[in-house]
Formats: sequence, C-alpha cells, structure tokens
Amino acid sequence: MPTEEPSPEESRYRERMQRRKAAVDARISAAAAERGVLLVLTGNGKGKSSSAFGMVARALGHGMRVGVVQFIKGRHATGEELFWRRFPEVIYHVMGEGFTWETQDRERDVRAAQAAWNVAAALLRDAEVALVVLDELNIALRYRYVPLANVIASLRARPTQQHVVITGRGAPSELIDLADTVTDMRAVKHAFEAGVRAQRGVEL
Repeated sequence: MPTEEPSPEESRYRERMQRRKAAVDARISAAAAERGVLLVLTGNGKGKSSSAFGMVARALGHGMRVGVVQFIKGRHATGEELFWRRFPEVIYHVMGEGFTWETQDRERDVRAAQAAWNVAAALLRDAEVALVVLDELNIALRYRYVPLANVIASLRARPTQQHVVITGRGAPSELIDLADTVTDMRAVKHAFEAGVRAQRGVEL
C-alpha cells in the first residue's frame, strides 16, 4: 500500500522538531566539562529541600555516597530524616535547634549553626562523598550565624568531582555568583495560607 503523505501541519511540526533536535544535540556536544557542580535552591516558594532530597535519591541510584547537614531544622523529626537514615550510604546530620522564632536565643542558634558548619566543612573536604546537601544553610548565612567567607572558601577548595546543593531563602549574592545552577522558587499559593496545617509526607 502506498505511504500516506503527511499533512502540511504534520510536515511543519516535523521540521520544527528536527531543527530543535539539532540545536539541542549541538548544545549537548558542546557541554564537554565533567566536574562537580554547585546548586543553590532559594526563594520563598515551597520545594527547595524537596528538590535537594530528590537529588539524594538520584545519587544513591548511581551508587554515590551522600552527606546531608540540616541547619536550623531539628526540633521535630521529618519524613526525609526518617527515610534517609535507613541508607548506610547517607551520612545524615540534623544540627539545628529549631527555627529562629522558636528558639528566641541568638547565642544558642549561633552555636548550633557553627557546629553544623564544622560538620559540613569536613564533608566538603571528603572526596569519597560525591554529593553534599547543606539544607537551610542560606538561613544561617542570612542571620550571620556562619561566616560567608568561610563557606565560599570551602566550596572553592572542595574535591573537583563533588556536587553540593545549598537550600534556603535569601541566598547571598556572593553564593549565587559562585553557583553553577541557581533556582529561585516563587511562592504562588500555599495551603497554610488557607489554614491547612503542615502535613506529613508533604511538609514534614
């Protein structure tokens, strides 16, 4: 049977997709660098930590070792902590004392953040740890609990192949400039604004 000729619309679509594929293939070919990347997830929208822990899952899928340090958070166990502690490949540290409006004690918050940073700095020196997640570090930087200069220096000196993900609102401009990938999560709508409590499996 004779092959049916594509419609003009189908032909235009194929041509458009062929051009797009050629452009994408060219960009993929040009991206030849193989090194660790620094990702910063910031903004007022939900999903920063969730995205970071999605990358933890990807890393484990590739047999990589992962280090996690949670700044600020710490008063209540979260679903991600309960889950990732099941994996021996994940070095998991919850180092916070709770959010600042809960502790109401700057000196205590500073001590906790600096202790967390000491653990994080050690992970950033360990070439065996392929992915490091520094959850809510931006908050500690914003309140100057941890010196930004120390963070920048450690990130610059980390092992060449090590990936780092830093989360939290209000990422400083110096960190954004250093990062390879930056995502600013924009808040559009949140259930809490309608009086819905934080839910297990979604926020906790």
